[in-house]
Amino acid sequence: MGTRSIRFRLRLTAEQYLAFYRGVARSVSVVAEDGRRILFPAGNVRQYLTETGIDGYFEMEVTEENKFVAIRRLDEG
Repeated sequence: MGTRSIRFRLRLTAEQYLAFYRGVARSVSVVAEDGRRILFPAGNVRQYLTETGIDGYFEMEVTEENKFVAIRRLDEG
């Protein structure tokens, strides 16, 4: 089974991310560098949350069936 990568920039303030903790929102929606809109669970980027939020360029690895495999930060924001 193969995987593919999707790259995108994500900018969320700490207040915006708090909406996920409060249950107001569960998914993050971003436009990938290839123009596709992608939607994924907020928990996938939780490890990158700082006191100011999340700001950076990321690469998400997914299966051919679009199942999440891994995510990594490509820069420091």
